[in-house]
Amino acid sequence: MNLPPLPAQAHAPTGDSRADELPLAFDSRELLRGVREVLIRHAGQVYRLRHTRNDKLILVK
Repeated sequence: MNLPPLPAQAHAPTGDSRADELPLAFDSRELLRGVREVLIRHAGQVYRLRHTRNDKLILVK
C-alpha cells in the first residue's frame, strides 16, 4: 500500500531529548488493517478504536 506522507508537526525544543522528538504518527489504515474495529490494550484496560460509516474514528473504553 502506497500511503501519502504525513504532514510535518511543528514543535518547540524544550531541552528534554525525549520531549523534543516529534510524536509518532500512524495512518489509520496501518492501525485498522482493513477492518472497522480494533482493540487496544493500555495500562490494563482495553479500548476499542472504531471506524464509523461517516469516516470518523471513535475511541471508547
